[in-house]
Amino acid sequence: MDQGDRPRRVPEHVAIIMDGNGRWANQRGLPRTAGHRAGAKAVRAVVEESVRHGVGALTLFAFSSENWRRPPGEVMVLMELFMSTLQVEVQRLVEHDVQLRVIGDLSAFSERLRAQFEDAEAATRQNRRLILQVAANYGGRWDITQAVRAIACDVAAGRLGPEAIDEAAVAERLSFPDLPDPDLFIRTGGEKRISNFLLWQSAYAELYFSDLMWPEFDADAFAAALNDFARRQRRFGLTSEQIAASAKAAGG
Repeated sequence: MDQGDRPRRVPEHVAIIMDGNGRWANQRGLPRTAGHRAGAKAVRAVVEESVRHGVGALTLFAFSSENWRRPPGEVMVLMELFMSTLQVEVQRLVEHDVQLRVIGDLSAFSERLRAQFEDAEAATRQNRRLILQVAANYGGRWDITQAVRAIACDVAAGRLGPEAIDEAAVAERLSFPDLPDPDLFIRTGGEKRISNFLLWQSAYAELYFSDLMWPEFDADAFAAALNDFARRQRRFGLTSEQIAASAKAAGG
């Protein structure tokens, strides 16, 4: 769906922290790894609903830079789940015209898994209906740090003057400079924090917290988050009166 066809109050970019897989499993007397497998099914539902509603980009926090501290067995299952999900879902993404991108410090992953990431990205590169970004070994502070490092290298090489360093210079060196910042930031699982996810890009995002565990976050729950977003007024520092006047001028 082209941007011009998108319903006016649907966010262009949705970011989600998919929290609660382990607790969902514990509540049912299951191993934590069962929660991660159930959570993979919830991803499919949200991706399909994003396509249906006309969301332009969806970024999912799949594995943070802090998640390496989890029990080795759980990390191993997460890596296996990455590989098996890519193998199964790539064709479905192609059929739904979804482009896959993997963002984060991928150097920590195995060569085999990195190759799978690259193959999946290549297979979906021409798709345009939805850009699905999976954040893996990602951290917001890491993202800003690597952008600052790139700026420092450019200054040292004489490609950039210190006086030219502004917000745009930082933004264009972050993980996805070609996409709009998230309009809607969702976190499931009942926690109310952003946990080092998209720190720079979420400066003006609308925050939405759900008590549902991620495996429970289905199409209806996602629609409820979109409806909540549609009722909010995005002011970006302006007053409500200024927004109303601007809308009236645009309509008339």
